[in-house]
Amino acid sequence: MHVPEGETSEQELLGFEEAMAAQPPVPYDRGKWVYAPPFYAPYRYILGTRGDRPLICVGLNPSTAEPGKLDNTLKSVQRIALANGYDSFLMMNLYAQRATRPRDMDREACRYLSEENLRAFRYLLGFTKTVWAAWGAVMETRGYLALCMRDFIKTGIAEGARWVCAGKRSLRGHPHHPLYLRKDSPLEPFDEREYLMEMEERDAV
Repeated sequence: MHVPEGETSEQELLGFEEAMAAQPPVPYDRGKWVYAPPFYAPYRYILGTRGDRPLICVGLNPSTAEPGKLDNTLKSVQRIALANGYDSFLMMNLYAQRATRPRDMDREACRYLSEENLRAFRYLLGFTKTVWAAWGAVMETRGYLALCMRDFIKTGIAEGARWVCAGKRSLRGHPHHPLYLRKDSPLEPFDEREYLMEMEERDAV
């Protein structure tokens, strides 16, 4: 369980490039794992494995997972990525704050953390253009998550990303969260432009 100790905006944060360059205080196999920052912190930009055919997965927000200590969500992400022909996964989230329960997340988004999180997303898009939308309906927990989602999708469009999803979408159209999906769930095309338009039209009502 990870419960945040105060708002992220009040904490000392490393930018994405600083986090990638930092040295881990506890060694782990950096030839196998991508982890930024490379130590347990109140936030996490990236956690994943290295390979020749990676799959980016974008969830809601990180919990407790670390290299070699995947939580159930990350175990599911890894299984589904492998079942669909990918040899590795790169986990990101709409918002980079660690919180096991979404209701414990920041009340207001930390702008700096969000900007650096998008920088991390652009970095990963340099390795693969396939992105699994997997944030789930619980994204409605915080209003700013819709803005984070729009930033991710617009960044993906600008970078030529190809979006996919797995499992049944929610009644309000959100892509399924990885937890509780079958390990052999197929990845299917996800029309990110249509989804974004649906969300914007709904918000305008």
